[in-house]
Order: sequence, then structure tokens, then C-alpha cells
Amino acid sequence: MNITVAIDCMGGDHGPSVTVAAALEFVAREPGIDIVLVGLRDAIEAELKARGAAAGPGMRVHHASQVVHMDESAADALRKKKDSSMRVAVNLVRSGEAHACASAGNTGALMAISRFVLKTLPGIDRPAICSVLPSKRGETYVLDLGANVDCTPENLLQFGVMGAMLVSALEHRERPSVGLLNIGVEDIKGNNTVKQAGELLRASGLNFYGNVEGDDIYHGTTDIVVCDGFVGNVALKASEGLAQMVQDFLREEFSRNPLRKLAALAAWPAIKAFRTRMDHRRYNGASLLGLRGIVVKSHGSADTYAFGQAIRRAVDEVRNSVVQRISERMAQTRSHLQVPKSGVTVE
Repeated sequence: MNITVAIDCMGGDHGPSVTVAAALEFVAREPGIDIVLVGLRDAIEAELKARGAAAGPGMRVHHASQVVHMDESAADALRKKKDSSMRVAVNLVRSGEAHACASAGNTGALMAISRFVLKTLPGIDRPAICSVLPSKRGETYVLDLGANVDCTPENLLQFGVMGAMLVSALEHRERPSVGLLNIGVEDIKGNNTVKQAGELLRASGLNFYGNVEGDDIYHGTTDIVVCDGFVGNVALKASEGLAQMVQDFLREEFSRNPLRKLAALAAWPAIKAFRTRMDHRRYNGASLLGLRGIVVKSHGSADTYAFGQAIRRAVDEVRNSVVQRISERMAQTRSHLQVPKSGVTVE
């Protein structure tokens, strides 16, 4: 059975010039993947023509008459733009015409529309945004990265389950380790929400490492790091800013004078390897976990290569049955624990 991915072609800073190009490159490398290009038909077909391509059985165009803009409120996108490329792409996942959706559009709008259209899995109160950050040991999956500013202990437990199942599926690790982001590794550290979440995670049956600190994300101490969306988004943006600053500093230092430019030529293999390891485009594609369908959010400024990585993320999640794994494990966890609406009760 071919996997079908619906692409919101109008989303992001660049629209069809990136999304259509990325789709064409992806299907050229990956036979057996069908693409539905969703958006303004004229704009999409013009981009296909400019690249010497045309719609066909494996890459069809699905017209949507509206566009969700990057600065638009999530409420307006949900209520007023029912025929937006974003909404139509998510609808295709709900109807079963597509197995997954990828969009570089407005994050808040995509989350609101996806939650409204697809609904959450049983036992999941709120979806979470999960992405990958590089670490000394490879990669660390972090969630939530901005969908939920205020979280309960139960939410953080659910994030742990979702993250563990994602890593288990994609990285083929039977019992990936889960860490809870805190201001210290000791159990007595942190606010009440984090302390109660730690109790739940310890009793959950997950491979819970315990509390971790911010630097543990880059040490690769655990496979997954769980936190609320406020903390996670700050950590993500700080990381992106630091990586860019380091690269800018290196460029400045190596271009200060002719001698240093010569040194840069000698060091070019090491510089190139460093840039590759730090290239955020390799990690593009954040999963909206906890939904009854697969939705992947690309960075709005993504280029063709980066958006292709988001499409790959969506395909990998379909191939590895991520939604089913989360649903099954969440059911097991709820049967193992008694999780009331407030407070923590562990059998």
C-alpha cells in the first residue's frame, strides 16, 4: 500500500516555491509515496510547470481557496477559513484520503485546526509538539515545545508516553529513556507540578531516568526530555540562537585578515563537518503528538531540503504506526495508574 501525504503548499514564508519543490524531490527519491498538493490550484500548477513537472496519479493537486497567513490568529483560522490549504490538508487525513499531513504554516493555527478536526487519542488531554535537538550521543527528542504553556502533572505524564512511543517507533529502541526537565536532578527540586509529574512517571512503567537539567539535552543523557510548552519553547529558541551565534562568530574570526582566511581554508573540512552537525535543517519537522492522525509542522522559513525532512518525518511516522503505538501504550499506562483530574494517586 502506498503512503499518501497531504502537503499544505501555501504555508510558510515561501509557499509553493519550497513546498512543491520539496515534494518533487522527495517522490523522486522515494518510490511508493503519493503526494496531494493542497492549495491554490493556479499557483501550484504554475510551480509544477516551472519545474518541468505536472500533476498525475502519484502527485495530484487538491484545490483550496483560502490561505492561513503566518500572523493570523488561530481562532480566526479555525472559524473563518474552513477552505484553507491547512484545513483541507488536515481534513484529508481525517477522511483517510491521506495518511499524514505536513505544513510549514502558522503553528498556532495548525495545532488548533488539527485538534479540532482530528481530535485527541483516548487518554490524551492535549497534543504536544515534539522535535529533535542534536546531542553528543546523537539526538534528543524534546516535548512540549510550545503547544501547552500551562501543564498538569498528568499532561507531563502523557507527554512522556507519547515521546517514548515516538522514539521507540522511529529509532527502534525497545525502552527509550525519559527525563523530566527541572532546575536540578534531585527529587526535592522544582515546583509542585514537576514533583507530582515525577511521581507519576516513576510509577508509569516507562524507562524513567529522573530529573534532568538543560545541559542534559545536549549531553544526550536521556532519549526524551519532557517539559511544559513554555519552558520547551524557550529552550528551543535559545538553542537556535546560540547555534547561529557560534556559526557567526566562527565566520567573523576566520575572515578578520588574510592569514586567518588561509587558516580557514586549511580548516575547511572540519568547518564543513561542524556546519553539517549543527545544521538545523536536518532536524526540521516537529510532530504534533496525541492526535488521531499524523501531522508534522515544518519551520516556516524552511528551504527545500528542510521541508523535505518534514515530509520524511511524516512518512516515517506512518510506516512505524506511531499513532497506534501511542494509543496502545496510553491505555496500558492508564490501567496501571489511577490518574485523577487533580492530585496524584498511584496504585
